[in-house]
Amino acid sequence: MKKYKFKIIPDQMLEEKFLIKVNKIETNFLEIRNLICSTFQSLENEFNLNRNLEKKNFSKKKWRRDNNKNEYGGGVSSILKGNLFEKVGVNISTVSGILPDDFKNKIKGASNDPRFFATGISVVAHMFSPFIPAAHYNSRFIVTQDAWFGGGCDLTPVYNEKIIKHKFHSLLKNFCDQYDKNFYNKYSKLCSEYFFLKHRNEERGVGGIFFDYLDANAIKNFNFTAETGSFFCSIFKDIIKKYQNKTWNLKHREKLLKKRSRYVEFNLLYDKGTTFGLKTNGNVDAILMSMPPIASWD
Repeated sequence: MKKYKFKIIPDQMLEEKFLIKVNKIETNFLEIRNLICSTFQSLENEFNLNRNLEKKNFSKKKWRRDNNKNEYGGGVSSILKGNLFEKVGVNISTVSGILPDDFKNKIKGASNDPRFFATGISVVAHMFSPFIPAAHYNSRFIVTQDAWFGGGCDLTPVYNEKIIKHKFHSLLKNFCDQYDKNFYNKYSKLCSEYFFLKHRNEERGVGGIFFDYLDANAIKNFNFTAETGSFFCSIFKDIIKKYQNKTWNLKHREKLLKKRSRYVEFNLLYDKGTTFGLKTNGNVDAILMSMPPIASWD
């Protein structure tokens, strides 16, 4: 049996117990990362070339966990601060360790054995143009004494909300129906419920899909999780191309910055990924890369 590179792994992590090999999952997430970064870089390059603007590139930063604390693994954060993408972060990581006592009961399968393994990718894009929505996507694979896939994608537009929502959800339904006719209704509902600002009694954006606890031994669930990334990349590229040339002014920009405040509030108050990362001593800069570069409140 292949010896895995991380030292603290639940017994269930042994590869012969899985229909889908762990390195295949990691490789898929890496391929999605490369696809999204190359697509976004091309869009940024084209935008700058057509306007005679300075070229902007992704910068990458690697990080590692502290082995002395029984924490293993690390990741790469890729950040682009450009003229089309005001800030987009693409994170990929694979980590393992022991969940803290005050958090283990909140993670499925970790109450009696707090060891965990997690690998995943997350993307958050904040655009200069108020007419291009902020976008979020993530996929993850987590192992405790259980193992599951999770992820999803959603949009937060400032303008043309009804048009963007209708088109986005229509395409989402077509995508989900390829795997299960119940997926769209189930996961779009979960998305609306999850990305909800309780203190303001409003949704963060126009929704999308949000799924969790998909059985890791179902090939269909791996394929669905894997293809969510390429779906997101394709649909967001089309939205960018549609709205990137639309003229905007200071009033439009002010409305965008106020909308971003809702993004900040959700990620700091309710986001499970933020909590998981901080509770497991993840890289703080990578965890908080989803924050917009600037936002405003009344």
